[in-house]
Amino acid sequence: MAKSYALRHQPIKAVYLTGQVLATCLVRLPIWLLISLPVSWRPRPSWTLKQCIIVKLVRLLNSVADQVGSLELRAKPNHEAIVPGEGVNGFWIEPVPDLVVGDLKVWATAQDVHPVRIPGYWIHNSDDLLPPFSPPQPGEKTLLQFHGGGYKSLSAHPTDITANISKGLLQHCAPLIRRALSVEYRLSNAAPFPARNPFPAALLDALAAYVYLVQVAGFAPQDIIVEGDSAGGNLALALTRYLVEHAGEHGVPPPPGRLLLASPWCDIGSGARPLPGSSWRVFWNAGLDYLRPGGGLLHCGRAFGGALGLGALDLNRYVSPASLHPALGKVPFKGFPPTFISAGGCEALLDEIRVLRDRMTVDLGESMVAYREEPDAPHDFMVLKWEPATTDTYKAIARWLGL
Repeated sequence: MAKSYALRHQPIKAVYLTGQVLATCLVRLPIWLLISLPVSWRPRPSWTLKQCIIVKLVRLLNSVADQVGSLELRAKPNHEAIVPGEGVNGFWIEPVPDLVVGDLKVWATAQDVHPVRIPGYWIHNSDDLLPPFSPPQPGEKTLLQFHGGGYKSLSAHPTDITANISKGLLQHCAPLIRRALSVEYRLSNAAPFPARNPFPAALLDALAAYVYLVQVAGFAPQDIIVEGDSAGGNLALALTRYLVEHAGEHGVPPPPGRLLLASPWCDIGSGARPLPGSSWRVFWNAGLDYLRPGGGLLHCGRAFGGALGLGALDLNRYVSPASLHPALGKVPFKGFPPTFISAGGCEALLDEIRVLRDRMTVDLGESMVAYREEPDAPHDFMVLKWEPATTDTYKAIARWLGL
C-alpha cells in the first residue's frame, strides 16, 4: 500500500487533480470519442457511445482516487447526522445491543465495535401520496436497501447515485412495493487515513434497521425484501445469514421474505487478491469494467477487515460465502428466502457471483434462486442506468415478485 494515496496531501493533491482535469478535457476525452465512434472499435458492439465514455471515465476516476483518496468536493452524508432536503424523509434508527449474539458478538468484541444509532431514509415514488411513516398497507411489501461503495464510500441518502436502484424498483414494482428504507450504515477506513468502523459495524447497523422495520414500523418479515448492490449485496447476505442462524434467540426476528442481490461482492477475502485469468483481471484488461484489481480494492478489504485481517475474511461465511479457500468448508444456505441475483456479463465480480449462485442453488434448489446475467453490462449496471439491461432487469424482478 506504500504507493497508494501517495498524493493525498495538499497542495500536491490539488495540483495533481487540476492536471488530470485538464488532461481529460483536452486530450483523453477527444481521443475516447474518436476511438469509440466506430462501433467495431468499442469494447462491446452493443455499447452506445455514451456507455463507452462512462466506463472509461469511471475507470480513470478509480485510478485517480487510488492516488489521492476521496474525490468528493464536499462531504457525503454519513451515519453521524441526518441530512435534510426537499422530499427527504430521514429519521434515527436505534441500536439493538440485546439482539447481538453468537459469532456477531464475538467479532464485535474483538474489533471493539459497538451498536450505535444511525440514520435511515424512506424513499417513495414521487407520485405516491402515502405518508412517509404510515403503517404497512394491506398487501404491501417494503424494500430494505443497502448501498454499495466497497464498505468505504457512497451513501444511503436519496440524492446519492445508489438511490437509482431503489427508485427504479419502486417505479417498476408498484403497487406491490411503495417505499424503500435506505440505511446509512457505518463506513470503514484504514491507514493512511484514520481507521474506523471495521466489520461487523455495518452488520450491527443492518440488524438494527431490520428490527426497526419489524418491531417499530410493523412490517411482517415475510413482507420485507432485503436488497443490496455490490458491497451492499454483501451486507444483505450477511444480515440474512444472521437472521437465519439466530431467529428466535433473544428476540431476533425471522429472516425476510425475499433477498435481492445486484452485483453482490461475495468474496471479500480472496476476491481482494485476484489471480491472472479471473474475471477481475480479464474484464479490466479488456476495458469492459471499471473495477480495478488491487489498489483501492485492497484498501477496501483491509479497512473492512480491521484487526481481523484479510486472511480471516477468507474464512468467514458471512462476508466471503463465495470464497474458494479450502479451509472454509461448505457454506450452508438452508433457510435462506427466495433469492434473485443480478450480474453484469462483463463485470469484475462475475466469477464469485456465479460461485454464490451455484452454492445457493445446491442448498435451496433452482426454483428458489433466480439468476439473471446481462451479457454486455459492467458492474452494478443498474446504478449507472445502463440500458436496456437496467429496464430489462427491473422487469424480470417484477415478474419474480409475481407482478
